[in-house]
Amino acid sequence: MITAQDLTKRYGDKTVVSDLSFTVRPGTVTGFLGPNGAGKSTTMRMILGLDAPTRGHATVGGRAYAAHPAPLQEVGALLEARSIHPGRTAHHHLRALAHTHGIPRSRVDHVLDLTGLTDVARRRVKGFSLGMGQRLGIAAALLGDPATVVLDEPVNGLDPEGVLWIRNLLKSLAAEGRTVFVSSHLMSEMALTAEHLVVIGRGRLLADTTVADFVRQSGAGTVKVVTPQAETLVRLLSAPGVDITTTAPETLDVRGTDAERIGRTAVAHGIPLFELTPNTASLEDAFMDLTRDAVEFTATLEGPTA
Repeated sequence: MITAQDLTKRYGDKTVVSDLSFTVRPGTVTGFLGPNGAGKSTTMRMILGLDAPTRGHATVGGRAYAAHPAPLQEVGALLEARSIHPGRTAHHHLRALAHTHGIPRSRVDHVLDLTGLTDVARRRVKGFSLGMGQRLGIAAALLGDPATVVLDEPVNGLDPEGVLWIRNLLKSLAAEGRTVFVSSHLMSEMALTAEHLVVIGRGRLLADTTVADFVRQSGAGTVKVVTPQAETLVRLLSAPGVDITTTAPETLDVRGTDAERIGRTAVAHGIPLFELTPNTASLEDAFMDLTRDAVEFTATLEGPTA
């Protein structure tokens, strides 16, 4: 289990992480989400003792990472896949790591096979593609058969087969009772992989909940309404927090209220409805809605001017 308590990190007058508290429990894949610059990587580094918090603390398995006598066998981490000497082979790199913890050679062979690197194990890392480097980083994270796995953007550079592989791997690790904490910018992948979410923005906690509840409570879903009395219904539904747009003649897209309220309002005023269809929000919709005001860099869709 990972526990973060009041984690705060400042660099000079800039606060990167602020009073961040959450718990990552075993037996489930927990996704760690946030816009660029939200403080995800800094938080992971503090959990692993690579950055000292300005205030607060983090523990893994009940103690600070540095206090574990054999950290590779307690926590497997991937923060930067290419932080490997380019002149080493994949096999040599893993053997060197294994030697520091008395891990047998058979375990090295096992993780090479698990990550699909057996055929290239004797090749120098400098010739690896981005995806192969990611697989080697994951192999290193799993080398000690750890109870806790922390992965930062593990699907970067992986092809579709690799993405499916890492998805199934993470689920299987959680099913074995391990603590799995993984960050990703791919919302569609997190929707398929994670069961729980920790979402931060500008270094602060925005959500700590299940994926299902996060999407359901986001307010990002809409309801499609088709009625010949669209203008009347718009007037009746108008309220703070309710956003209504006309997408076609007699067709409304309603956000901020549910289909039940719309239907009851229509019935109460004798308004016929030809269609009343809830459109459930995706994880991406919910994430964008929640983090709208926490994005550090905002782009526009306007074309270049002459």
